[in-house]
Amino acid sequence: MPIVNRLADLADDITAWRRDFHENPELLYDTVRTAGKVAELLESFGVDEVTTGIGRTGVVGVIRGRNGGAGKTIGLRADMDALPIEEITGKPYASKVPGKMHACGHDGHTAMLLGAARYLAETRNFDGTVVVIFQPAEEGGAGAKAMIDDGLLTRWPIQEVYGMHNFPGLPVGEFAIRKGPIMAATDEFRITITGRGGHAAKPHDTIDPIVAGAQMVNALQTIASRNADPLDSVVVSVTVFQGGNAFNVIPQEVLLRGTVRTLSPKMRNLAEERMETIVRSVAEAFGARAELHFRRGYPVTANHDAQVDFAADVAEGIAGAGKVNREIPPMMGGEDFSYMLEERPGAFIFAGNGDSAGLHHPAYDFNDDLIPVGCSYWVKLVETALPATA
Repeated sequence: MPIVNRLADLADDITAWRRDFHENPELLYDTVRTAGKVAELLESFGVDEVTTGIGRTGVVGVIRGRNGGAGKTIGLRADMDALPIEEITGKPYASKVPGKMHACGHDGHTAMLLGAARYLAETRNFDGTVVVIFQPAEEGGAGAKAMIDDGLLTRWPIQEVYGMHNFPGLPVGEFAIRKGPIMAATDEFRITITGRGGHAAKPHDTIDPIVAGAQMVNALQTIASRNADPLDSVVVSVTVFQGGNAFNVIPQEVLLRGTVRTLSPKMRNLAEERMETIVRSVAEAFGARAELHFRRGYPVTANHDAQVDFAADVAEGIAGAGKVNREIPPMMGGEDFSYMLEERPGAFIFAGNGDSAGLHHPAYDFNDDLIPVGCSYWVKLVETALPATA
């Protein structure tokens, strides 16, 4: 695997940054310490511009090539935030913050992009401009959208944008990508069912919202089984069912909550429309009332064809023939890099994290062996997309 030698030499430094981030996890937009260290390191590398506070706590660095930055501008993005999970890895660099840990590898993503930025600032072996983007609040806070709304793509004329995420179960040194939808839209719903409470021994004098809710849970599954084209994915999961607090009382109200995952705008719209009809109709059938709140979250993460071909070729140059899966099946998890791909052409790629615990698991840890691989991918992507002419 042709890892860039200089990046292999820097691996210990990059690993140290990664483990420092891991010990000091921060959630959502509260990435003040992380962003501060990122900005400090970028300035120490001699990056041409470092701007903080984009999308509240995002950091943007600008590295100009040998021709002074004239020509094409590409963006490389890493996420910085952690998760509200209690770590159980037992690692010497485990989280020092109770109830918070880097359970998705954003510590590694940030460190790898910092390593690439250091190399690119040292060598400048490209023409054009690279914008390195360090984003807060990927885990449910839509930090990518916040940075875009704060001028990320207008203050810096980014023409293409690329993202990378580690992938447990895929061997280190291998990559996976696909054209079109690669991750799902992530929507959230809340249903309040109001009946008429009363004594559990006299159900005929009540309108039981628990029975109505049970039927509603079953009916919602018909969206996937009877409304969706079998070739178009949709997941409707009710994950919360709350109602009542006594064994002999039929409650007045029940709460259902959950998520809808889809891979196309058409199916997203259909799922919401069918939910509205099902919720209203099932409640009416039992004489109850129901209110649906459907909140749209991250859109579908949809890769652009030309950029996927380009990114996969770069990855294959790092990993070798047969080590890049160009047709990985789409996943029903969500990713707010989707907002950037709605605004600019680009590609989101997975890099193997080896045999580790799964993402969002309390025993997960980013695999430091991935560091020289991921850094080399970023560097070769830049040097290939923006070849030096002098």
